[in-house]
Amino acid sequence: MYLGEFQHSLDPKGRLILPARFRDPLAEAFVTSQMDGCLALWTPAEFHRRAEEMRDLAKGTPVERNMSRVFFAGAQEANPDRQGRIAIPASLRQFARLESQVVVTGAWDHVEIWDVAAWEQAKGAGESALHGPPVAIAATSDPGGQP
Repeated sequence: MYLGEFQHSLDPKGRLILPARFRDPLAEAFVTSQMDGCLALWTPAEFHRRAEEMRDLAKGTPVERNMSRVFFAGAQEANPDRQGRIAIPASLRQFARLESQVVVTGAWDHVEIWDVAAWEQAKGAGESALHGPPVAIAATSDPGGQP
């Protein structure tokens, strides 16, 4: 499981030093585009799970097919070097609008890489939602609403 928020920078070659706690689990990894305009790092097992979901989208609406195409076209292996750096291809850096400063976040089953401004906006929206009224969760499993 991946948790935490880390401020990092890209070097001039577009490489990112992974937070130390993520390096061993991501010794073999894939980097992909991700919803909300960030990038995602996946272990091979989680990448294959996500790839199956995206493959299923390829059978859906035109929008879903395009999402699947972009996901697969941009997916790359991203194995860290001895210094813990991963190379992020230019096309993915452009997709996520990554400049020199980035935020690396744990997202349970994967790691996300964000442009700082985009992360601040997503984080603010999430914090506002957490401060808001509690979300009602159905108390029964009966579709008719009977306890």
